[in-house]
Amino acid sequence: MARTLITVPRTAKAGEIIEIKALVQHPMETGYRRSSDGDMLPRDLIRKFTCRFVAEPIAANTSDAGEVVFSATFHAAIAANPYLSFNFRATSSGTLICVWEGDKGFAQRETANLLVA
Repeated sequence: MARTLITVPRTAKAGEIIEIKALVQHPMETGYRRSSDGDMLPRDLIRKFTCRFVAEPIAANTSDAGEVVFSATFHAAIAANPYLSFNFRATSSGTLICVWEGDKGFAQRETANLLVA
């Protein structure tokens, strides 16, 4: 399991544009480097990040519910421990579901609640 951090304002006003920040600790090995023994290190990349917003209560393992508010596809040139920052218009209270997917079956899912007053 990777260590992640999602930063969302505690509260927002209806219609306010807020900043969402997401960080995941991952080595992001490109597959082009060699170990100290001269062997090629296997590729291990995060390939995709998706953030969805669900306005109603969600089931514990639902990752494809809600509307996509941000998504990104990563390639070998991305740095280790990728950090993302994007804006989102807060229209109602709900849950942000952030999912990272990558090589070797890597999948990390985190949620953050948003309260709109």
